[in-house]
Formats: sequence, structure tokens, C-alpha cells
Amino acid sequence: MIDLETAKKRLHTELAALAIVKEGEIIFETRSRRISGFLEAIDRLGPKLENASIADRIVGKAVALLCVYVRARAVYADVLSRKGKALLDSKGIVCEWNDLVENILDLSKSKLCPFEQAAEDVSDAVEAYGVFKELQRTLDFRD
Repeated sequence: MIDLETAKKRLHTELAALAIVKEGEIIFETRSRRISGFLEAIDRLGPKLENASIADRIVGKAVALLCVYVRARAVYADVLSRKGKALLDSKGIVCEWNDLVENILDLSKSKLCPFEQAAEDVSDAVEAYGVFKELQRTLDFRD
């Protein structure tokens, strides 16, 4: 799992919020601390993400669905939700984490993250990608 170790190192030494490594090469990195960074990686790289290792600051069910969508090989999260872990485990995607939590909350820490809310009723990764792209458009947030 050299790629996963490289991605984790980039996450922690370069202050990236998301690092994606494949075959020893860093193929995507961003400081965007929201799911928008992962959506950008998918839009830019598409099928090139298959079998990549992904290190992300926060992985809930929403990001886990995107990992399934791109057919990631392995995932590391500083913070991983139980639903995200269950999904990654069920799909045979290796996952490592620092903190395992019940839920991923919004910025105010008062309710579920909007993408986690959207992910609640979605089990299909292709559908999830479309739902998250539309939600991103309607929220129109910027990092």
C-alpha cells in the first residue's frame, strides 16, 4: 500500500485536504476542505482514478460513495464515519483512519453535513455522483 502511504504523507505534510496517488504518482491534490475537491478530481480525471489510493481529511458515506464510484483501491481518512467505513468495507476497499465517528456534521456542528443528508437515501454510486453534483451546484459554495 505504498500509494496510500504516499497519499497520507501528502495530506499531513503538504496541508492538502485531499491527495490521490496512483502507481507512485500524485495525480490530484487540493486544499479544498469540502467534497468539491473530490468532485473536481472526478471531473478532471474520470476513469484515471480507478485503483487509486485516496487520502482525505473527512470521509463520510458521501465521500465513500464517490470512492466506490471511481473504484478506488484504498482510502485513508483523518476522520471516518461508521457509515462510510461500512460502505468501504462492503465494497472491499481498504480503509484506514485516525478517528472513527458516528456522523459527519456541517460546519456549524449542529446537524448532518448536507452531502451526508443527501447520501442517506442513496446506495448506488453512479446515482450518488449525480446527486452530489446537483447539490454542489445548488449550494454554490466556494472554498
